[in-house]
Amino acid sequence: MRDRIIGYWTLSWIGLIANIVALPVIALVISYGPPLKVANMTLAISLGWPAAIVGIVSSSALLAERKWGVTLALISLSMVITGALPYSIVRLINLQDYSGLGGLTLITSIFSVLALLYWCLPNHRKSIRL
Repeated sequence: MRDRIIGYWTLSWIGLIANIVALPVIALVISYGPPLKVANMTLAISLGWPAAIVGIVSSSALLAERKWGVTLALISLSMVITGALPYSIVRLINLQDYSGLGGLTLITSIFSVLALLYWCLPNHRKSIRL
């Protein structure tokens, strides 16, 4: 009845767990320290927490095999990329923070781009029930 899509369940569970863990981690980043404190707070409140909440809802919908879960996953990943990639570039250039928060956000944005490419595959729109 349904086609098997490689990585669907694994990425759905990883997305759910990562977004749940992201909520307290974002709170720690807000209180991280003086360098870029205003940027940390602004990005956490405006993009970090909303992206994590949308990610939790989308992962739950993907686990329930709802077609709109793919759409929400694309939205959540786009929000992560638009916040994390410029932040990591600024942090890497200004603070030379390769092994700290700058490097972590760069890795997060790279994995988000790869996940975005995965969820854009047309197989997801064909084989999931409504």
